[in-house]
Amino acid sequence: MKDAIVIIPTYNEIENIEAIIRAVFSQNKEFHILVVDDNSPDLTALKVKELQQEFNNKLFLLQRQAKTGLGSAYIDAFKWCLNKDYQYIFEMDADFSHNPEDLIKLYNACFIDNADLAIGSRYINGVNVVNWPMSRILLSYFASKYVRFITRMKIEDTTAGFVCYHRKVLKAINLDKIEFIGYAFQIEMKFKAYLKKFKIVEIPVIFTDRKKGKSKMSGGIISEAIFGVIKMKFKSFFNRN
Repeated sequence: MKDAIVIIPTYNEIENIEAIIRAVFSQNKEFHILVVDDNSPDLTALKVKELQQEFNNKLFLLQRQAKTGLGSAYIDAFKWCLNKDYQYIFEMDADFSHNPEDLIKLYNACFIDNADLAIGSRYINGVNVVNWPMSRILLSYFASKYVRFITRMKIEDTTAGFVCYHRKVLKAINLDKIEFIGYAFQIEMKFKAYLKKFKIVEIPVIFTDRKKGKSKMSGGIISEAIFGVIKMKFKSFFNRN
């Protein structure tokens, strides 16, 4: 059993899934992969099953019956990984917005430098985003500033979805109590780790918008993040779990 696994959630990622899997497996450090597919109509899961014959015992597939949100997909994946012996558990998108070559940077931050949570940060050294319209850059950047102000977390990229957790972080967080299902899930997980005083570091990365497939961002996801953060902070005064 290898010590690190990369979780890749998918919904209609047939254009990207084979390339991202091969890119992760081509790294100098060996990572396993768990694809979590929400019953993609484009048969993403079928392609993963084909690739499992080539990458036996290191490519895994968790199939869900419906698209019930990014957060619930990751929660199911975390539980799957914690039932194994993986020490370092990654989140990464399927669309190459996160560069697979940066996986080793996050891994080293935890394995060598003893971080409990390493964040691939777009904003720790300026704004490192490629191919986003200015409106979306501003939305993302100021959303992170807003979250930082409300929660008091000393994290520049609070909404980042490219991270590495040491397994002890996920074991310490009550995953069944995570409330958010959209991109605010990323904020809530960081906030729970922050409340438990885990060592959190940000590693600069360059985020590149997808070239293939469609974004899953929506107005509802943004609203959840904006208004949910205040509720999350308020509840933390009474329950630090």
